[in-house]
Amino acid sequence: MTDAAEAVVETSGLTKRFRGGQVAVDSLELSVPRGSVFGFLGPNGSGKTTTIRMLLGLIEPSGGTARLLGEPMPRAARQVLPQVGALIEGPALYGFLSGRDNLLRYDAADPTADPRTRSTRVSEALERVGLAAAGSKKAKAYSLGMKQRLGLASALLQPRQLLILDEPTNGLDPQGMREIRTLVRELADDGITVFLSSHLLDEIEQVCSHTAVMSRGKLITQGTVAEMSAGARGRLAVTTPDTAEAMPVLKEHGVTDVTVSGDRVTGEMPATDPPDLADLNAALVRADVRVRAFGVERASLEDVFVALTGEGFDVAG
Repeated sequence: MTDAAEAVVETSGLTKRFRGGQVAVDSLELSVPRGSVFGFLGPNGSGKTTTIRMLLGLIEPSGGTARLLGEPMPRAARQVLPQVGALIEGPALYGFLSGRDNLLRYDAADPTADPRTRSTRVSEALERVGLAAAGSKKAKAYSLGMKQRLGLASALLQPRQLLILDEPTNGLDPQGMREIRTLVRELADDGITVFLSSHLLDEIEQVCSHTAVMSRGKLITQGTVAEMSAGARGRLAVTTPDTAEAMPVLKEHGVTDVTVSGDRVTGEMPATDPPDLADLNAALVRADVRVRAFGVERASLEDVFVALTGEGFDVAG
């Protein structure tokens, strides 16, 4: 867990029960380090959006506590929320207005915003998300990726310490997804802590420094992306025309879950740390197995998720 003084988001026993007794979030203990890009990972229906709504004070928790920027929510909402930008379930835009005019309306609705500098703030926000050239175009003509970027611009009209994004690449094509990922990295480089929920493992691996895994309302684990990937053992992969002969040799030397696909034999590495790859390779050669390629494939967040929960998962949507 992160030191409380360094945690931008922190929950203790956070729980949400809906009518009928359904538990959407169950005793969540979450800690988001300042300056991180934090991936809140889980399948659809795992409790991510419900958690975000509680963090922002949009719904009341049934139990436990939540703190944003060190302050209790929802009690300190008026003090905290001006420092937090949020994009939940896509931006709400007026299609008949230009991107710029949409942002002017968003800014005018903010009681803390100085109207004298409104135009400058809107121009800077459009520039920041790469929409300066499209600011005069009507929002209904925007692509999904442009709409998401305009939504992010609305969250960045004021200086923010924390940006909360709920499934920011939902419905985007690969180019739109790349644009949003690049923007998230740039925001993090500017010192903004980004809390990003996603059901896409590939997205978390590419853009996040830290992550937490949710399953059925419960927090399974949290830590850095590197730590979590390192926590799952890689799979041994052997390329050979002699797959039938290779399988028993690998099993005899402690390789488990051995499977064959074409000319590749893969399996879970023995529990020795580090595993003795040289001995494994030598055993195959002694058995007259022709080895064309031999090595350990890096464990991914998908491997971690399946190992932790036993569930399948979306990798890239």
